[in-house]
Amino acid sequence: MRREKLPVALIVLDGWGYHPQTEGNAIALATTPTWDALWNRGSRTLLEASGVRVGLPSGQMGNSEVGHLNLGAGRVVMQDLVRISASIADGSLFRNTALRNACDHVKATGGTLHLMGLIGSGGVHAIDEHLFALLDLAEYQKVPATVVHAFVDGRDTLPRSGLGFMQ
Repeated sequence: MRREKLPVALIVLDGWGYHPQTEGNAIALATTPTWDALWNRGSRTLLEASGVRVGLPSGQMGNSEVGHLNLGAGRVVMQDLVRISASIADGSLFRNTALRNACDHVKATGGTLHLMGLIGSGGVHAIDEHLFALLDLAEYQKVPATVVHAFVDGRDTLPRSGLGFMQ
């Protein structure tokens, strides 16, 4: 018997989550006839979009960027957060040729090392341990002057939380 080939659609709904509880659940309480028909009629599966399933530390919330990077990859895509943290833990960050060359250049020219980037504890876009490791590297390399240009109040931390990170 020959089976009819039916179309398949991959539908990505950023910010559209699933939870069986309806209290306080805007999606479950909304009138969604098209969604309901697709849900009840078609094949479907739920994906985990946080933590180790998408290349983040266990318990770390994901976001649409992390989900998009993993979707269709056929494997877990390790996120920058995990890769950088691992390089700090195993010491390879401190042997990174580009970073060491930058420190050597600053020392040779009598300049200042400028570190620019997000600082925060959210984990998806920034985590403060990475900045602290770069400051440790500069100290270890005996860089005479280092300035931090911090971008704060990112998308994965509370608004106006930057002052606390700078302290």
